[in-house]
Amino acid sequence: MPTDSPQNTQDSTLEGLAALGWSAHFADQCADEASMALRPMRIISVQRAMATGLDSQGERPLGFPPELRAGGLAVGDWVLADPETGRIEKVLERQSLLSRRAAGIEAKPQLLAANVDTLFITTSCNADFNPARLERYLVLALDAGITPVIVLTKTDQTDAPQDYADQARALSDKLAGVVALNAKDPEQVRLLSEWCGPGRTVAFVGSSGVGKSTLINALTGSDQATAAMRQDDAKGRHTTTARSLHLMADGGLVIDMPGMRELGLHDVSGGIDELFEDITALTGQCKFRDCKHVSEPGCAVQAAIAADQLDPARLERWRKLKSEDKLNTTSMTVSRRRARALTRAHKAESDAQRKAKGNSPQPKKPRKG
Repeated sequence: MPTDSPQNTQDSTLEGLAALGWSAHFADQCADEASMALRPMRIISVQRAMATGLDSQGERPLGFPPELRAGGLAVGDWVLADPETGRIEKVLERQSLLSRRAAGIEAKPQLLAANVDTLFITTSCNADFNPARLERYLVLALDAGITPVIVLTKTDQTDAPQDYADQARALSDKLAGVVALNAKDPEQVRLLSEWCGPGRTVAFVGSSGVGKSTLINALTGSDQATAAMRQDDAKGRHTTTARSLHLMADGGLVIDMPGMRELGLHDVSGGIDELFEDITALTGQCKFRDCKHVSEPGCAVQAAIAADQLDPARLERWRKLKSEDKLNTTSMTVSRRRARALTRAHKAESDAQRKAKGNSPQPKKPRKG
């Protein structure tokens, strides 16, 4: 009875991964003989000392090699693992990556999600709706090359959902869509199906309590924990505590992320320029190259404000994002340099100690008898 060749088996395995988001971008990274002996898996969760991978055969716990730490891996990553030991041997180059400045004093990046096709930026039709916060998420998506969609929830709790939708659309013409819905109505949730389906990966971001988990429950057919929003300030309680990837009932994958109190941007100047391309274009028309766009003569930005062609509030939000991005990016660069310097110093010290130990005279063995 004929059996499949190793090559046919490999091709069949890779074909079965297509529903999980596998594409030629990742397959091209597995052309060498060493990679073909490994098992491609999609990371669905990351813990401190291990990760969980998923392929067409199911889930499997994966161990880290010495050079990899949990902070260097993101939910949504594709990796190559040793089929026998279950150890990750290689993290494949990403198509997209979402990251932020980690909360706390130390300036370092925190990976949020990898290989996302569409980012559902979720807010509700109440006091949670905040243009400045939505712009931060839009910058994050645009800089990563991810399709942004704003999802407005709790339309059943307002008499003017269209007003919120109009405000959202006015934020950027880079939006792929603005969807207003009641997350508890399965029929309305189907409005998101345009961006879902086999092989596609979507992610939800937004404040806690705006309905992200309810939407994900509807898309996956699961029952994740949800919590009500506080009525006094329209802020929700955190329910999802870790990023995780789930299969959707109609195909495709969804990444759930905790409601983030802070979204520190870093190294996203491209996304800022794209979102605020009107201001970016104006800055190039100013008389002076180093114009601060405050009161300098010949400032095209201030001229646009005077002609009611630019909202001063939008200019101020642009300033804040540019300043924050520059500060965080510089801080992280300095932190990385210090870390590399410390690593080199520790290595030099260890090498010196080993060399001194190797050159020291060996103690004489006592004579027998």
